[in-house]
Amino acid sequence: MTQSGISAKLSVYFSFFIYSAALGAMFPRIGDLQLKMGISEGALGLALIGLPFGAQVALIIGGRVLEFLGYRKVMLIGIPLMGLSEMAASTASTPLGFFLYLIVGGLGIGVVEVAVNLEADRVEHQVRHRIMNRSHAFWSFGFFTAGFAGAAISQWGIDVIYHLAGFVIVTSLATFAVLRNYEPAPSRQLSEGASPKFVRPTKGILMIVAFTLSAMLMEGAGIDWSVIFMRDTFHTVPFISGAALAIGALTQAIVRFFADSFVDRFGTTAVARTSIFTLGVGIVLVTFSPNFAVALIGFGLMGMGHAVVFPLAMSAAAQRSDRPAAVNVAALAQLAFVTFLIAPPLLGAVAEHFGIRVSFGIGIPLVVLSWFFVDSLASKNSEV
Repeated sequence: MTQSGISAKLSVYFSFFIYSAALGAMFPRIGDLQLKMGISEGALGLALIGLPFGAQVALIIGGRVLEFLGYRKVMLIGIPLMGLSEMAASTASTPLGFFLYLIVGGLGIGVVEVAVNLEADRVEHQVRHRIMNRSHAFWSFGFFTAGFAGAAISQWGIDVIYHLAGFVIVTSLATFAVLRNYEPAPSRQLSEGASPKFVRPTKGILMIVAFTLSAMLMEGAGIDWSVIFMRDTFHTVPFISGAALAIGALTQAIVRFFADSFVDRFGTTAVARTSIFTLGVGIVLVTFSPNFAVALIGFGLMGMGHAVVFPLAMSAAAQRSDRPAAVNVAALAQLAFVTFLIAPPLLGAVAEHFGIRVSFGIGIPLVVLSWFFVDSLASKNSEV
């Protein structure tokens, strides 16, 4: 591999890492922000919709924004925008203000999401071997870093606004230092076309969505609610509460780092069933945990379990023979973001009315559903 290929790979890995570090800065402090606003879990869940809502809007125009600004400018603008949005949200005194500030951050997320994944695909084509799963592993490592640092900063009693301001400065400066002279990989003209704004899902895509539901919902639950779960259930100190988020991100990162070799050696179906089983065990441990140590083990297993479920689903959608790959991938991605929009208020409402353990417990029947739809990953037949 050429030196330029190695440099491009490292720049892509850095981009995924810094993207998630900037995004993840706020989540270890969600419990503090809830207490500051004095709101219930249901209200917090509704307010958290701001990020996925903004991201969904940005995904529609992300390709055109990337084409207009270019990769470097998207990263140099998008990373600070995410951080500043979360910092502003930390000053909000009402759920509405919190929601509106997060929409701005969501716009940054949507455009950066398109940029880093498209650049990873281009570099993967350039170096002629797979880097996508490892790129997403670095995304998880970035979230782990944000979670671990946030847990420590919270334990030290540093105010949220100063915590998030520090992350804005560090992530923005690091992005500028690494990417200011980066030359993006050439585009793949034959495979990069404009996708339709809405794609009707086929029966086959809906079956794949059924397979992914448990993983998508539980990944969101871990990000949004794990810190509050530890605080409210076991009255843990801030560092232990934040560790629940960090441990889930770390185990997710480790699995993603080696995912390609797992799939090559054992096959898609075996990896998918192992993932769903592991996710189920993790959910059960969290839901019925007698102490915080068992809950932390459960969050770690959840991270391992949902690590590669969505990447496997995206690959399966792309390999179906009924429609062009880009169309099936777009259909799956659109339904995934609907799930991310629904998840925060759903889990928040359940936590408010039935308890936060039940919020995680609703993942158990979804794991059973996923188990029965694992075979949808292997089906490539035309279905409409």
